[in-house]
Amino acid sequence: MKFTVEHIAELNLLLQFDSASLQTGIKVHTDAAPELQAAAKSLFDKNLCTLPDGGYLTNEGIQLAERAHKLLNVLSSKA
Repeated sequence: MKFTVEHIAELNLLLQFDSASLQTGIKVHTDAAPELQAAAKSLFDKNLCTLPDGGYLTNEGIQLAERAHKLLNVLSSKA
């Protein structure tokens, strides 16, 4: 199994949530790229964020966002 374009869009959107403050949400505007809007809706459908256009991360969303940050850090590190 590989990451799809949709998975990458979802991961990138998760990385946009502020991991330092759980009180900070995001809003994906209607003029945003279609793949960004679809990613927000998909995260909402998976119960990872509170609104179809972003909102706040749920508890599961917070855990997943933390893992996404860790994955990006590992993949970004120089060997």
